[in-house]
Amino acid sequence: MANGRKFSLPSLFGRKAAATEGERRQIGASGEDIAAAFLKGIGYVILTRNYRKRFGEIDIIAEDDTTLVFVEVKTRSTTAFGNPLEAVDGRKQRRMVRAALAYLSSQGRHDQPARFDVIAVQLQAQGPPRIEHVRNAFDLTA
Repeated sequence: MANGRKFSLPSLFGRKAAATEGERRQIGASGEDIAAAFLKGIGYVILTRNYRKRFGEIDIIAEDDTTLVFVEVKTRSTTAFGNPLEAVDGRKQRRMVRAALAYLSSQGRHDQPARFDVIAVQLQAQGPPRIEHVRNAFDLTA
């Protein structure tokens, strides 16, 4: 604190963070809706969204032909904080793997091929969002 004012890292570097937790959640939910529509548009079948276990969550679980696809969606409304794909670090990957194993176990789908995809959604001030889909972004050994 300097002169009684609080500074956050984003404000020190001229970046504006989402003002509230509610806004961040709304941006994330919008990105997940966009990603689900994108996946449906390329032929995936959405099985469930926001699958949660105490040790991890998966934004979208879908099928691509006979392959189960566990999808992490990262959404940004600004590029000030870097590419959304950079936010899927090793810790996040391990948490997704644990949640995916729980899902496979609960559904009796141990023998079904599966993979992990990441979708980055960059919301634009004007025009449609930019979508980047990374298939096989990481594997079960994460």
